Amino acid sequence: MKKVVLPLLTIFASTISCKDITPKADGEYNLEIPEVIVKNELPPDSATVSQAWMKHMTPSKSHEMMARDNGIWEEQMTMWETRKSEPIKAVFKVENKMILGGRYQQSTHKGEFMGMPFEGISTLAYNNTTQEYVSTWVDNMGTGITIMRGRFNTSTKSINMEGKVVDPLTRKEKKVKEIFTFIDDNTQKMVMFDTGYDGKEFKSMEAILKRK
Repeated sequence: MKKVVLPLLTIFASTISCKDITPKADGEYNLEIPEVIVKNELPPDSATVSQAWMKHMTPSKSHEMMARDNGIWEEQMTMWETRKSEPIKAVFKVENKMILGGRYQQSTHKGEFMGMPFEGISTLAYNNTTQEYVSTWVDNMGTGITIMRGRFNTSTKSINMEGKVVDPLTRKEKKVKEIFTFIDDNTQKMVMFDTGYDGKEFKSMEAILKRK
């Protein structure tokens, strides 16, 4: 059973915070719409290049909001290896902090899973240029890096992330999805969806995070 369950841990995601935003017509949002600096004139001059990179590298309101979740959280997690499996539960300590001048949020998850020490690290970015969140995940129960991307939906107060992982059993790529919901300032909920061997989506993980 461990061969099936442990790879699921590679699709955790970090905690983020998105509040006080203006929705678009499609229910998603952009906090800061970057100006189109380069139109049809290429290559640009050095001043234009510098302006574009400054807008790309400068922490924005989105990064300030991510920092609101800095600190220690308790994560109560439930996992299912298939849609018919019995649930497996675990409790982790999560520490969030901003790194590299407030440009990224790093989350460290520590605890015990199935009788073994567990540690996972995620990095969350808000890309000023693409207007999307990007997360990475690594842990001590795998050797791969999971990358997911998504945007915040104001109607559900959640960020919807999607990505792909390689199944160690089949060595084939499959889709994974995460819905991270902000219940209140001190409570968050993460639901993960995996792709079963029948090709159908099922809920593989659910976690409730509470600020300590």
